[in-house]
Amino acid sequence: MKKNLCKKGFSSLLSLFGLIVFFTPCARIEAQVADSAVDARFIRAIYDQALTDGRCYDWLEHLTQQIGHRLSGSDAAAKAVGYTQSMLDSIGLDSVWLQPCMVPHWVRGEAEQVRMIIPGAPETILNALALGGSVATPERGINAQVVEVDSWEELQQLGEKGLKGKIVFFNRPMDPTKIRTFEAYGGAVDQRVSGASRAAQYGAVAVIVRSMGLKIDDFPHTGILIYDTAYAKIPAAAISTSAAETLHQALNSHEKVQVFIKMSCKTLPDVLSYNVIGEIRGSEKPEEIILVGGHLDSWDVGQGAHDDGAGCVQSMDVLRNLKRMGYRPRHTVRCVLFMNEENGSRGGKKYAEEANRLGAFHLLAIESDAGGFTPRGFGFDAEESVADGFLSSVEHFQPL
Repeated sequence: MKKNLCKKGFSSLLSLFGLIVFFTPCARIEAQVADSAVDARFIRAIYDQALTDGRCYDWLEHLTQQIGHRLSGSDAAAKAVGYTQSMLDSIGLDSVWLQPCMVPHWVRGEAEQVRMIIPGAPETILNALALGGSVATPERGINAQVVEVDSWEELQQLGEKGLKGKIVFFNRPMDPTKIRTFEAYGGAVDQRVSGASRAAQYGAVAVIVRSMGLKIDDFPHTGILIYDTAYAKIPAAAISTSAAETLHQALNSHEKVQVFIKMSCKTLPDVLSYNVIGEIRGSEKPEEIILVGGHLDSWDVGQGAHDDGAGCVQSMDVLRNLKRMGYRPRHTVRCVLFMNEENGSRGGKKYAEEANRLGAFHLLAIESDAGGFTPRGFGFDAEESVADGFLSSVEHFQPL
């Protein structure tokens, strides 16, 4: 049995430091230092170190401004690997190495063209981005009637009779009543991930999806789609939330609305890339690993600052600050910058494969992938006995 205590992931380097300090002496669920006041002072010292001598902003500035987006397989992703390896080398860690993994190499190509066509009215541009991994349209594009759905049940009811030869518009919005944004995201993102294959099952020729976001604006959000090999691969794009509202209103006002889509994206052969790993070996139990990490890759239409450059530099700075303080943990503390989280998770899968092959024991794994904002909490998944032990010691976190 597992307990999911709260939101997955940290959003602040300070919270990461606090956890490392807590779990390094307390990983056996029994305190190495019984006096909680000592723990509190030590956690405070790490906060002070991070706030006065941190390197997160400098590293993140280089990743986002000098290197930019880091989509797996790209030259920029390779540069990010080299840069973060060199920064970890500069800290003076016990070990820094690259872990090879083959990653997908999808390229967007020319700017997407998506237009709404209503007889007797000017064409309306719908701001759009191809979904990651999508196939291209034919060179001439696709022009077809669009059908709106907001559930899998509605899609199934329309079936081949209502969908064959048409473009399916998935328009189920994120739920704004969910305080946890990721809960709202989880309630809508299945359309983006699986919508293309589900629509292709009934003969649809393309898919457009409402962007995953609560704000109504003109900025479409890309993201991964996963094709089911049992069905034809059809092109898929996300349109902005504002464009989704425009299209929805047009469909309510007109009997037939067409959409034109033209995309030139393609998938190239896999590329050799790497997870970037550095560690401080434990003084008493070096074979037991505490892992902190983020994913180094990012989508190609931004700079990957919060998703997940912040998580990477925070994790790097955990090790740097422990070194600066002259602290030698009892257990090995390892930083892993995973490649290819966004469109395949190949880096994470490779790391797990190698850890299993080597019989590596991970006492704790902390991933930061919720942005570098003010921390609101963390999630903790473990066997019930471990979760209960964690909760019994939660007073250590009250000052945080």
